[in-house]
Amino acid sequence: MSVPSRLIHAFQDFFRLQAAGGILLVFTAGLAIVWANSPWQVSYHALWHTPVTVGVGALAISMDLHHWINDALMAVFFFLVGLEIKREVLVGELASPRRAALPAAAALGGMVIPALLYIAFNSSGEGARGWGVPMATDIAFALGTLALLGNRVPVSVKVFLTALAIVDDLGAVLVIAVFYSSGVAWSWLGWAGVVLLLMWGANKTGFRRPGVYLLLGIIVWFAFLQSGVHATVAGVLTALTIPAGGRIDTEKFRTQARALVDEFPAGGGAMLTHDQADSLYALSDLTSKAAAPLQRIEHDLHPWVSFAIMPIFALANAGVTLEGSVGEAIAHPVTAGIAVGLVLGKLAGITGFAWLAVKLGLAEVPSDMTNRHLVGAAALGGIGFTMSLFIAQLAFGNPELLVNAKVGILGGSVIAGAVGWVILARSPRTAT
Repeated sequence: MSVPSRLIHAFQDFFRLQAAGGILLVFTAGLAIVWANSPWQVSYHALWHTPVTVGVGALAISMDLHHWINDALMAVFFFLVGLEIKREVLVGELASPRRAALPAAAALGGMVIPALLYIAFNSSGEGARGWGVPMATDIAFALGTLALLGNRVPVSVKVFLTALAIVDDLGAVLVIAVFYSSGVAWSWLGWAGVVLLLMWGANKTGFRRPGVYLLLGIIVWFAFLQSGVHATVAGVLTALTIPAGGRIDTEKFRTQARALVDEFPAGGGAMLTHDQADSLYALSDLTSKAAAPLQRIEHDLHPWVSFAIMPIFALANAGVTLEGSVGEAIAHPVTAGIAVGLVLGKLAGITGFAWLAVKLGLAEVPSDMTNRHLVGAAALGGIGFTMSLFIAQLAFGNPELLVNAKVGILGGSVIAGAVGWVILARSPRTAT
């Protein structure tokens, strides 16, 4: 199988996983909303305020369940985001300036225009802190919507939206680190820097044991947790130190693996003979040397993030108890600013900046991507669910504003997803 074919198959596996995770997210978000507005709504809010202590003595960390989810589980999510960013920069759609230009420009527009529209609604007061909320794109929900369209959407559109969402995630991480962290304890940040430098040095010297990197990553997370810079940033920085190359190159692996398979002893029954077992162990060892720790960790982590961490986050954060007038909540500047930013801001920003990049000769649109595909993908970029909810938690200490923000996120994401689906559903079917 050629390198391009392997990359296409790897992307298709990734797409299927994200799409299935998006469907599960829809279910858990709906469950959270129903639970938070049911006769058992008190139990919903009480559950997430349950105190949990991990560790012993001076090393113990005590937080309620909601903070463990948002500060610890989401750090794992951001760690996976960091792995995806690094992979895309090294071998994916962001590996060359020409290939990266279209999704990068689109992502930039999809962050700038929604933020400006939000500020137009909330130029002052407590609500002004929420300008980062409509900047985000939820990759799982967006790809889940694309999955419902089947072969009406070519692979190039799915790759474009994935790369756009990954650049968008990088932008969200920078926004969180710079604008939504406060009271920085520089000594703790310094210790985190020392450990990250140690991990980078280990990478450069060829050290390849994933377990050691993950253990050091937990230390980095703890230091960030104490520093005041949001702990999820530690996930991305840790991911960037993970080795992206194996201990042997692919050509050497091909040669040695073929030799082991060709020389595999014949005979035997249900159990391997001693010689066959030795050959199999040698092939397994060779495989572990060829696989990069980055790819192995990303492969093993994806199902946990898609089917456990993100649904748990949605269950803990999507529950909005609607008290009083729903109309008042919808008309609130925070709600309106987020919804308009996600629906109109994303659509205008992504298509506008992508068009500008093409006109300036910085990028080119794939041959099988039509204007309808681009506009439809831009609309789906307005599904901001996971990351938008996360930023809203950081931006709003006022519970009332947080409820309004959640209404804007949920409403805006549903409208953006519906608009994108309608646009793309009218596209002609492509070859399988």
